[in-house]
Amino acid sequence: MKKPLPFSVFKRANRPCYVVAFKNPQTGKYLTPISTRQVTESAAIQTAFEWFRDGIPQKDSKAVDIKRYTLREMVKGADLTPDDVGFIIKELQRRSILKTAILTGTKQDRDFGEYLTNFWDFDNSPYVKEKLRKNHGIHRRYCLEQSGAIERHWKPAFQGRLLGSITRQDIERFVDTLDNTIVTIGKQKTKTRPMSAKRKNTIIQAGTIALSWAFNKEIIEKDVTVGITWFSGKAAGRQILTPELAAAVFKIQWKDDRAKLANMLAMVTGMRAGEIQALRVQDLGKDCLYVHHSWNRQDGLKTTKTNEVRTVEVPFPGIIQDLLTLAASNPHGQSMDGYVFWAEQMADKPMEQEIFNRQLRDALKQAGMSKESVRVYTFHGWRHYFTSYMRERVNEKLLQGQTGHKTLEMLNHYSGHRLSGDREKIQAAQIETFGGLLPDRSGAVMRVGA
Repeated sequence: MKKPLPFSVFKRANRPCYVVAFKNPQTGKYLTPISTRQVTESAAIQTAFEWFRDGIPQKDSKAVDIKRYTLREMVKGADLTPDDVGFIIKELQRRSILKTAILTGTKQDRDFGEYLTNFWDFDNSPYVKEKLRKNHGIHRRYCLEQSGAIERHWKPAFQGRLLGSITRQDIERFVDTLDNTIVTIGKQKTKTRPMSAKRKNTIIQAGTIALSWAFNKEIIEKDVTVGITWFSGKAAGRQILTPELAAAVFKIQWKDDRAKLANMLAMVTGMRAGEIQALRVQDLGKDCLYVHHSWNRQDGLKTTKTNEVRTVEVPFPGIIQDLLTLAASNPHGQSMDGYVFWAEQMADKPMEQEIFNRQLRDALKQAGMSKESVRVYTFHGWRHYFTSYMRERVNEKLLQGQTGHKTLEMLNHYSGHRLSGDREKIQAAQIETFGGLLPDRSGAVMRVGA
């Protein structure tokens, strides 16, 4: 009995050339016919045998054998479900043939830039809502800062990309682009300088936090942030004053005694600027302060940075009395909710912390420092000052309770300044650090306005 051919050659009506339909070797069914471009049956059969032996020619690639051609034809005609496609993708990924693929209509089928923008939208972000629901500290100002990094760096670099298409290699290439980034400083006489390692890492985090969260919520299949190498580099340290210069600063007449009192309070407590701004009458104790809130322009009155309430000791009756006197002079009226460091124009906000900083630098210039020299000193430097001089006097846990540092690592960061003199001199200076630096303010008239 003659063995049947593995194909069928025939001519369609009104067509000059013969076509060949190969059999599916597994099902026995004929595949889609292909033109042999031959006008005689014998020539068409000869061509079919050659294709069966050597592979079927393709327009843009080399010939494929019958098995592969059959597979392709089956895929073309198959009624594939999303599960089928998912299986095929995973199999191709398992074989390292395919790195990533996105199914239409899935969570991954979303513009990456749009996803990042929404992720840091304080009012609409599911990430922020989850943080707030679980009573984790996250504030509007932080989200705005992260949004700025997304708009300036991430979205231009990933324009047109889908969330599910982002790979670890993409992130690494993005990190590389930050290597030589230059930032512009100043408003009138602008200067440029290399971006700090800390700033680069903050930019990277704006995207990687969002991607890591997407993986944890099973929106994307892989955590593409794993294995990213961060930038390292020593952050520019804040300078702290010497005890002698600190004493001199507070002997000078300041233009605004509110700013002077805020600076003294920061020096003797290590409180953050936002925490001092947020002080209200109800937070004043007999010899302590109850730190419930912090303040910033974007969030207004909010929880502290660590989301915790703490008691700050103030063993200086003169400062407590000055705080009470300042609160009583509030031009908007007195109440338990009134701000101690009130603003002149608005009752529902405290004075700006920029005034704290500006007045400190003005006082330093009055003390004899040059305009260039005072730039390295900031109001936040008092936090470093307090922690540095108190570190040797009390144990770490007690000091953490006073300053509100969340970790010992941060406590070490703030107290890592080298102090002049030997240990005995430092200890002796610490005993007198704060009390000896405070001026006699009895009968002083409160001055307001920069």
